[in-house]
Amino acid sequence: MLETPGVSRQSPGQGLFTFQDQGKRWYVQFHTVTSLLNYFSFLPDFCYLRTIRIHKMIRKITYSLGRHVSAVACETTQVRRFLHGAYFKIQPSVQEALMEGRPVVALESTIITHGMTYPQNLSMAREVEEIVTTNGAVPATVGILRGRIHVGLTDEELEFLASSKNVVKVSRRDLPYVLSQGLSGGTTVSGTMIAAHKAGIPVFVTGGIGGVHRGGENTLDVSADLTELGRTPVAVVSAGVKSILDIGRTLEYLETQGVCVAAFGESREFPAFFSRQSGFQAPYRVRDEEEAAELIASALGLGLSSGVLIAVPCPQERAASGQVIEEAIQQALSKARSKGITGKELTPFMLQKLNELTDGKSLDSNLALIQNNARVGSCIAVALSKLQKARSKGKLPQRKDTTPPQPVVIGGINVDFIAKAQNPVILGGGQTNAGRVRRTFGGVGRNLADCLSRLGRTPLFLSAVGKDEHSESILHYCHHMDMSAVLQLEGKSTATYCAVITSAGELSVGLGDMDIHHQITEQYVSQFKQNLCQAPLVCIDGNVPLSTIQYVCQLAREHQLAVCYEPTDENKASKPFLSDSWKALTYISPNLQELRAINRTLGNPLPAELPSRLEDVVQTAMALARPLLAHLRCVVVTLGAHGVLLCGKSLGGSISLRPGAHEQTAAASLCATHYPAIHISREEIVNVSGAGDSLTAGILAGMLAKHDTDTCVRMGLLAASLSLRSYEPISPEISTSSVSQEQVKSRSWPEVKVWKMD
Repeated sequence: MLETPGVSRQSPGQGLFTFQDQGKRWYVQFHTVTSLLNYFSFLPDFCYLRTIRIHKMIRKITYSLGRHVSAVACETTQVRRFLHGAYFKIQPSVQEALMEGRPVVALESTIITHGMTYPQNLSMAREVEEIVTTNGAVPATVGILRGRIHVGLTDEELEFLASSKNVVKVSRRDLPYVLSQGLSGGTTVSGTMIAAHKAGIPVFVTGGIGGVHRGGENTLDVSADLTELGRTPVAVVSAGVKSILDIGRTLEYLETQGVCVAAFGESREFPAFFSRQSGFQAPYRVRDEEEAAELIASALGLGLSSGVLIAVPCPQERAASGQVIEEAIQQALSKARSKGITGKELTPFMLQKLNELTDGKSLDSNLALIQNNARVGSCIAVALSKLQKARSKGKLPQRKDTTPPQPVVIGGINVDFIAKAQNPVILGGGQTNAGRVRRTFGGVGRNLADCLSRLGRTPLFLSAVGKDEHSESILHYCHHMDMSAVLQLEGKSTATYCAVITSAGELSVGLGDMDIHHQITEQYVSQFKQNLCQAPLVCIDGNVPLSTIQYVCQLAREHQLAVCYEPTDENKASKPFLSDSWKALTYISPNLQELRAINRTLGNPLPAELPSRLEDVVQTAMALARPLLAHLRCVVVTLGAHGVLLCGKSLGGSISLRPGAHEQTAAASLCATHYPAIHISREEIVNVSGAGDSLTAGILAGMLAKHDTDTCVRMGLLAASLSLRSYEPISPEISTSSVSQEQVKSRSWPEVKVWKMD
């Protein structure tokens, strides 16, 4: 036998194949017969090896394994096809990396052949391969050249595919024909997954996957990418689903196919290719490449036949406006229908038309997301390679638990029936007023947990619902939240609330059936004591029984917990203030009426009536907040259309929201800072029921992200402005993209005013 590079002589052991030739015994480590024979098929001097000698080795190896003979025989047949080069050609650099267990990233070629024009497509392909290399992995662009699947392309082969005019777009169904006819083509996500799996490459990077086309419920036009993900165990890193598709139905289809879908980064928001947000949540989230690698390794270790989809949002600075893209999509779809373009020709047509309609903005986003995916996918491949090597040696790395503790929200869930009058004056006397009635899901605690979840700070939510016609709808609607601890009680009714709202959006009257909130007991909440004691923040609303509020306050006192109390309404606002429990609170977020009720309970002086002029409102709020700041860190007074007033301890002219920030100094002084609201016309206001909760949650999300106070408050104002325009109490438009530090910096804001309170 010829001595060949990479074949090592060592002691036999697990995973080693032994064969003897010309008096020498050789031990070669491969995981499968396939990998061994695949290795021989691509050695430079393979032509010198006699076929009969190789076949003898096959028989010896197969005999030595002793088990699963039929499976090995099938594998050997497949490998012989590799050996004879009928279908596949693996580039030597890729083959070497696979042999040595180094990370390899598969890349598709349809984007080269059908996604962009020459020479931009060629420069893009070269840039992506360079990004993969820079981040420590080996690029393996998959393409079909003259009837053979190439795993890894030379620069000349890349240029051939990029410049050729009559190449085929090749998915699973096209492979037999294209190969049999000796044609050339670019592989789709489906085609690339097949090649990557056959070559033993577990990570594949693409721009965006295909999905269910709009109107797919009628046309049954569903991309083969989805079924491929359901039957080929490869991890696909993409910017979600192309926004020209029906994203909701695509996610449902992936669930049916058993595909594990996880968003990458700080949010579960499922990206929509050009845009960072789609309005849909991914089932799961991985924070970084290590978590992604663990997920992929688990899927591979289970031997599942399905793939994994890692959805990576487009970089913020290069993402296109969702509204601009959607308008362009509708125009492009109309053009496609008028021209009768369907099937696999539709996506290239749509992408080209979008580029024209958006003046190149969609193409800029496309390039940015592909480059970003290549970077993220390479890092995942590197992390996966390290993990697999550690496991193969029996030395599993002790992964630190980098997941920070969850915030905890304790409060009510309601089914809300919102009735908005059509006319400015609501008629009494039993008369029927024209209007619109909608069912939504609210409750102060639920609203806070909903908004925090949308902002990437998903809390553990403690609440109670009945087992009735409303509870399943609530749990389905709140699928993006952590509802795992919510009580479902037989024989109890889920809380319902009916609000009558004027045509201007102001609350006229509210009626509630809230008895189930009494089931949020101290005994129930105490089951989660460890979660509470580790939480960076605990929020509790006024719907919770007094004894439960006192229990949480006692824990806060004993364990120095940060607790925010949301008073809910004027009647419930005073619950913690009936005893000294309130002194353990950190923040409260009342409106002016609730703040007055709290002071009434404490026996403090009250104004004769509440003012309406802004200057008088601020002075009254300051006077009512002042006695509370002896123990509270901050009083966040919500002022409706006037914005918000922060009252608290100031260092360097800014009120600090973060716990412990001013504990050690006596230099802090009391002050109040007024932030005007974002202007919204009366016509734009749809619902006011969740605006205050959105404001509070936005502020708290910013605080948990350790942003400065101005940024926190403005995040709250952004969230509130979105919810005012939404029929839902918490706008589905709220996300880490629409409410973020970047969004705050990109806007101009009215000047804040500061008053000393000492």
